[in-house]
Amino acid sequence: MAGSWGCPHEANDLCSKVDNRPCDPGMKGCVLHGRFVFANDDKNQRLRQKQAREEEAANRPPSPPDPEAW
Repeated sequence: MAGSWGCPHEANDLCSKVDNRPCDPGMKGCVLHGRFVFANDDKNQRLRQKQAREEEAANRPPSPPDPEAW
């Protein structure tokens, strides 16, 4: 992978974290997967799912306290 950023898992353009496959930032298994927005929208699917879950949880009304928990 060329550029100014260097991944600690990349060696000789291979990813040691993902079975020595060619380094493809954002691929499934990559430490960047689902954490950052990529120009290639195919790599943003997991991030979009995570954002939808967080939005759903934020919009969900709080559940009443369980009286038996006291």
